[in-house]
Amino acid sequence: MSKPTLGNPQNTIEILQKYHFNFQKKFGQNFLIDTHVLEKIISAAGITKDDMVLEIGPGIGTMTQYLAEAAGKVAAVEIDKNLIPILEDTLSEYDNVMVINDDVLKVDIRGLVEKENGGRPVKVVANLPYYITTPIIMGLFEGNGPGNKDYGALSLAVQYYADPYIVANVPPNCFMPRPKVGSAVIRLTRHAAPPVKVDNEKWMFDIIRASFNQRRKTLANGLSNSDKIDLPKDVITEAIAKLGKGESVRGESLSLEEFAALSNDLWEKKGR
Repeated sequence: MSKPTLGNPQNTIEILQKYHFNFQKKFGQNFLIDTHVLEKIISAAGITKDDMVLEIGPGIGTMTQYLAEAAGKVAAVEIDKNLIPILEDTLSEYDNVMVINDDVLKVDIRGLVEKENGGRPVKVVANLPYYITTPIIMGLFEGNGPGNKDYGALSLAVQYYADPYIVANVPPNCFMPRPKVGSAVIRLTRHAAPPVKVDNEKWMFDIIRASFNQRRKTLANGLSNSDKIDLPKDVITEAIAKLGKGESVRGESLSLEEFAALSNDLWEKKGR
């Protein structure tokens, strides 16, 4: 197998020109052109030849080449059909890569993993477009604690399912075309067991989502207005008070541990 070549900006430009490729805004396409960032991603993922990697949005195959060098097998899911001929070209030297032209949200990931990796866990590595980060990984924990305006349901979901770690911040000039905002490389290591104990996981996330759906409302109003909670406001207010919080508290002021306690209390009351 040949060494990766697409981390070099000039090589990226040549491939794009060769195929007369036009970036599509609807797919949020920003290709990495920095070898140091690419190497950091591969290193942080701890990929070995024993691993199967699922890559979401390979683009022209820049990171895919690095993944193919490190992993035993790579399944790359690309939604843009115009990139498939380019991927066939840039990945032609790698016999351990399969490209799937589909929307990853419609792919049977469980079935794919069962078929290609015997059901064993896989590593997911992706240069995700901002617009699709939420539905793919249930959010991105950005190191924001309670009270921060960016703290929300997505951050709590990531804390519940995984241990998040910011590997590196990536400035706009590491991409082509340059995005208008900075990016970050995040490693999410799934917990062996969740850090908090809840009686009903779905119920807790119903409460969390209701808490952040209407940010200007107090926590009590947000929960009492939700058709998924369906409990009297006085019951909700009493449960919030048990946390040592006042009536005017908002959802962003609660930690994951406090949401778990609130969830368990309200779940018990709902079952009565």
